[in-house]
Amino acid sequence: MTRCWNPEMECLAPEKLRDLQGRRLTEMIERVCAHVPYYAQRMEAAGLAPSDVRGVDDLARLPFTRKTDLRDNYPFGTFAVPLEDVVRIHASSGTTGKQTVVGYTARDIETWSEVVARSLTNVGVTKRDVVHVAYGYGLFTGGLGFHYGAEKVGATVVPISGGNTSRQIQLMVDFQATVLCCTPSYALHLADELEASGVRKEDLKLRVGIFGAEPWSEEMRRQIESRLGLKAYDVYGLSEIIGPGVSMDCECLTGMHICADHFLPEIIDPATGAVLPDGERGELVFTCITKEALPLVRYRTGDLTVLHTGTCACGRTSPRMEKVTGRSDDMLIIRGVNVFPSQIESVLLSFGEVDPHYLIHVDRIDNLDQMEIQIEMTPQFFSDEESPVEETESRLAHAIHDTLGLWAMVGLVEPKTLPRSEGKAKRVIDRRRIF
Repeated sequence: MTRCWNPEMECLAPEKLRDLQGRRLTEMIERVCAHVPYYAQRMEAAGLAPSDVRGVDDLARLPFTRKTDLRDNYPFGTFAVPLEDVVRIHASSGTTGKQTVVGYTARDIETWSEVVARSLTNVGVTKRDVVHVAYGYGLFTGGLGFHYGAEKVGATVVPISGGNTSRQIQLMVDFQATVLCCTPSYALHLADELEASGVRKEDLKLRVGIFGAEPWSEEMRRQIESRLGLKAYDVYGLSEIIGPGVSMDCECLTGMHICADHFLPEIIDPATGAVLPDGERGELVFTCITKEALPLVRYRTGDLTVLHTGTCACGRTSPRMEKVTGRSDDMLIIRGVNVFPSQIESVLLSFGEVDPHYLIHVDRIDNLDQMEIQIEMTPQFFSDEESPVEETESRLAHAIHDTLGLWAMVGLVEPKTLPRSEGKAKRVIDRRRIF
């Protein structure tokens, strides 16, 4: 068996894990019903009292939580503790300009550090490593999540964040980084810049790469490994649950191990909400059974995957999830940022020069995601020869950036030139080769 960070939890017998999950679930339901009016109302509407939840078998009776529920209770309406007990706030993009707000108590930060420490140990990271964290720091959870987890392991952390690629390469060489944490597309971009600058992969000490925050393929894994001279591993997390560290590959590469003593997973049919058995593909749902500030009940991630149980060859008994293969909704993940077409539509509605007819083109160019948005002009704006088209494109691009936190190329097109549909409008053409 490979080394575990917390063998007591990671190798817990299935029946003992289920008992632990049941106890933590019942305690969590008591807390949220007592301190979160939203959940108290949802439980009452479902005809349930906290005492009706006696263990994991009762989980399917509980109502789902969606990202829109967090948005509707913006900013702190789903917190289960007073703000004075919250020591950190992170946020991710929602379906409108409002972000999804996530709070952490001091104990939540410790839990987060613990699960990331497990994730790093899964792939052999120890206190002897130098961990180069090129995920973004700030409201995005990636940078600080890996930072705290690596420090808990005792590794040396280089908190460089994203961007400034030439400096990243210099510091990886000078500081002799052994572990690289970033998005997979940025890893390939680093490889391009390495080759362009004349730095050989042999000049680096990298041996492990931990890549997440966006979908990536097995072919991409092979490319990254070949070009950077490391072993590439997948990590899964989302801000609403805790950030990175929800699940992670181990060295056996038989699926990402879920920290199920903290995050209780289910797979459901995205159309009916019915719970599916292990081995069937469906939407991943998590219940946060130990978090204090934001203990979500049956949170629908929108991610499509498969769950597997049974002891892994590494010795861990925790359930494993396959690589995410798609979404049950229309969300895009671009450079680690959640993007909903409805966000773009909300921007367009504030511009009198354009109609809410648009098409989003997503491609991967030079190993980085690029987004272009075609938008129809109104007939009046198009027919006016004095219309400031380029200025309007620039204003739209800035407004979209303010909403998404991403730059997109914006192009205005003639009225009635984009395709129409009698059913659900096709808003996205995604040319990235991901799966």
